[in-house]
Amino acid sequence: MRRRLDRIAEPWGDRTPYGPGEPWPVRRDTHLADGLTERDVQRWVPAASLLHSNGDAMDVAVRDGRIVGVRGRVGDRVNRGRLGPKDLFGWQANRSGDRLTAPLVRRGGQLVETDWDTAMGEVVRRSKELLERHGPGSIGFYTSGQLFLEEYYTLAVIARAGIGTGHLDGNTRLCTATAAEALKETFGCDGQPASYRDVDHCDALALFGHNMAETQPVLWMRVLDRLAGAAPPRLLCVDPRPTPVAARAEVHLAPLVGTNVALLNALLHEVVRTGRLDRAFLDAHTVGFDELAANVERCTPRWASAICDVPAREIERAAELLGDARALLSTVLQGVYQSHQATAAAVQVNNLHLLRGMLGRPGCGVLQMNGQPTAQNTRECGADGDLPGFRNWENASHVAELAELWNVEPERIPHHGPPTPAMQIFRYAEQGSIGLLWISGTNPAVSLPELARIRRLLRSEGLFTVVQDIYPTETALLADVVLPAATWAEKTGTFTNADRTVHLCEQAVEPPGGARSDLAILLDYARRMDFRDRDGDPLIGWDDPPSAFAAWQRCSAGRPCDYTGLSYPRLRESGGIQWPCTADAPEGTERLYTDGISWAAPDRCETYGRDLVTGAAVSETEYRALNPHGRAVLKAAEYLPPHEDTDEQYPLQLTTGRTLYHFHTRTKTGRVPQLDAAAPEVWVELSAAEAGRRDLREGDLVEVGTRRGTVRARLRITAIRDGLLFLPFHYGYWDTPGRTGPGPEGGRAANETTVTDWDPVSKQPLYKTAAARLTLLARSAGTPSPAPTTTASAPADPAAVPATTGGPDACADQRTDPGPDPDAGPRPPAADTSDTSDTAEKDIP
Repeated sequence: MRRRLDRIAEPWGDRTPYGPGEPWPVRRDTHLADGLTERDVQRWVPAASLLHSNGDAMDVAVRDGRIVGVRGRVGDRVNRGRLGPKDLFGWQANRSGDRLTAPLVRRGGQLVETDWDTAMGEVVRRSKELLERHGPGSIGFYTSGQLFLEEYYTLAVIARAGIGTGHLDGNTRLCTATAAEALKETFGCDGQPASYRDVDHCDALALFGHNMAETQPVLWMRVLDRLAGAAPPRLLCVDPRPTPVAARAEVHLAPLVGTNVALLNALLHEVVRTGRLDRAFLDAHTVGFDELAANVERCTPRWASAICDVPAREIERAAELLGDARALLSTVLQGVYQSHQATAAAVQVNNLHLLRGMLGRPGCGVLQMNGQPTAQNTRECGADGDLPGFRNWENASHVAELAELWNVEPERIPHHGPPTPAMQIFRYAEQGSIGLLWISGTNPAVSLPELARIRRLLRSEGLFTVVQDIYPTETALLADVVLPAATWAEKTGTFTNADRTVHLCEQAVEPPGGARSDLAILLDYARRMDFRDRDGDPLIGWDDPPSAFAAWQRCSAGRPCDYTGLSYPRLRESGGIQWPCTADAPEGTERLYTDGISWAAPDRCETYGRDLVTGAAVSETEYRALNPHGRAVLKAAEYLPPHEDTDEQYPLQLTTGRTLYHFHTRTKTGRVPQLDAAAPEVWVELSAAEAGRRDLREGDLVEVGTRRGTVRARLRITAIRDGLLFLPFHYGYWDTPGRTGPGPEGGRAANETTVTDWDPVSKQPLYKTAAARLTLLARSAGTPSPAPTTTASAPADPAAVPATTGGPDACADQRTDPGPDPDAGPRPPAADTSDTSDTAEKDIP
């Protein structure tokens, strides 16, 4: 059956119900440019989604050398043909008229166009000067969660073995560093234990701080289809906002922001108290049960209720749901990761699964979710601060393995101390010890906390900033050199999503003007810097995406994230495949830990761990004593109150987050008509009770103020918990008169208000624990807030606000009977996508 739907008004489309253990039915979603049909498409090029972490497989439609639409791939394990609103419409951002097409350099205080030789010459000259005068620690790299695996790995080798700096991190530090740390603390190693297919088998699904409906809409479609089918799973939602997930949950807990550890300790208390434990699993595969049981003994639901402001009976109901499950799947995201005691809270979710033995079986597992399409690659390849291949920087044999692989001396790879996290990199830049900061594919002038400080340091005379991006972002406009990059569908490489599924994303069209792929830019830099190995040969021995992928396969061999069984032709033919994929597991690996814990032994683990409360490092000796046989660690954490509490001057809590229709700082989605129209401007959410106490109304212009700064926005009155404000963090200044910061109209970016504070273990910034005040600036005169009505920002009184719709331009085809070979169609051999620096300037229109 084919139907055409407004996918702004109906973002999750129609239901295709199915029962436990049944395959998820297919549904192919398609959106093409106005006036075109599939018959008009000349080529369909395989890709995966860029604007979230789900890894939805799709084909890019090409006509006359231009992208003209997309369709979901029904044969793929991740999405079975479905696409979310950002997938369906986001491709239009590629052809925005303000794309960067030539390098820029700063002359007389202004950015002016130049050629690649001049721009790269300046970067190389400054790099060599700093290395000679101040050494490797004077250069830092801050990258993204949106490049390709091949690009991250190349960057990691350049930074670690070329420059020799420990200052390399990604903006994944802001969104899912806690996911990696929580997995390492429990299992000794990164890597998601569960699979998206566990949704097909679970009888209980718990979402902790995870607004799946808006952050991974296609995964939410999978959940909705299970809820619509026979024997649906029971649903637990922990979120202070009235999300679409909360609306479908059997139990919804809305705790005070910053109290996640108290709530989770109470849930663990109830599981232990009622004996809902898998003793055989605990004895065979874990250490630390006695310490955990002792820690949560006093953490009754009544105790947690007083801290979290959640009824004790509701906590008991949640514990019963979790404890009675025969197949429990849990997911975790920013409501935990960006809040107080982030890693401590995420680890307690892992503990829940260990206590119940809910691991390594269909429907049983935990997904410490990612927020970006290639965040997993950032971590695997060592572009997030860790060593490539999930190696342990404190383990001399792991460092020696890398040194042998790269043919350099071990001393050349920095491992005298922990790699530098992003917040510390920017602190070093502020202090002057980092003199060159290379920022690729991210926009810290909007996304980092306390933006007034970030703008000051990026403008400082002593810092030379290189920005590699596709648009003139707020950060690019503050740079000394701007390098125009190619983006998704303009280059070739691999993606790995949140459940370890690897996709090949192929070049469909040429990048605009003189833009180059990120890989080509990095290879050019390495060649100009003349990085050499210990035999005098070029350090970087690859020159295109396939050879970079092959180099990464050698690095991953024998490691948890083993890619040796994959290849471009295999991914092109089969679609997404989960790692590890080896000769012994040629079809990939559905879920981890099916036969015990694999990578926690002292000689194999990625880390020896940290104290969850203080962040103090656990020594190798301590870890060997605790876990000599490499079992999962049940790690306890006591609750501590947030660092910034409310008071008379700042009586409200403030949290920030995402909306369905935008991604990060809107650099792409803000340039897509359908998505921008759905959420065109920043807003602030407040409960009806709080609004009544303050005599505030829907659409009033208000100012949110904290000790750091202010934001002006229209008020949306929702069913959010009392005492809490919510601001979406996407909105910056590139499309305002201020361009890089607030103008006369006042602050727009949520991070004008957020605090410079981070989790002691993951070093992830805390965007969800600020104290704020709210001031009325002007009455609405009947103008509603610009917030969408289809999401967690739905109005408390639906009749008071017009419904969010997209109109004819937002309609997409939805087909549930796509035929026996739905992905067939015109697909001639892909064009040459070698994308080396030598060919990057050829054949540019």
